[in-house]
Amino acid sequence: QVQLVESGGGLVQAGGSLRLSCAASGRITNNYAIGWFRQAPGKERDFVTVIKWSGGNTDYADSVKGRFTISRDGATVYLQMNSLKPEDTALYYCAANDYCLGIGCRVGRLYDYWGQGTQVTVSS
Repeated sequence: QVQLVESGGGLVQAGGSLRLSCAASGRITNNYAIGWFRQAPGKERDFVTVIKWSGGNTDYADSVKGRFTISRDGATVYLQMNSLKPEDTALYYCAANDYCLGIGCRVGRLYDYWGQGTQVTVSS
């Protein structure tokens, strides 16, 4: 069992920055991946980024590449979000996948554990 708790969301003006945290606990082994997903009202949940627990390999959605950075320090995964845009407004979730490869790490339904989400609102 894995528990995930997100924090760090808030209201920010366009062009600003936020850092989200995902505190992980439980039985996380080296084959795990931690992903960030987001869901805006009335829209589907979208992949944002993912980091492999061991080795630190990362992947980003094209919409956030160059603006967002995922990292891990111990049992906490961070999402640094810079140059925020109004279209980044969403509920952000972190999730844990006990094994994924390549494009499969972008598929939300393959993730086994989810946090409760943290709201990010970017005003124009």
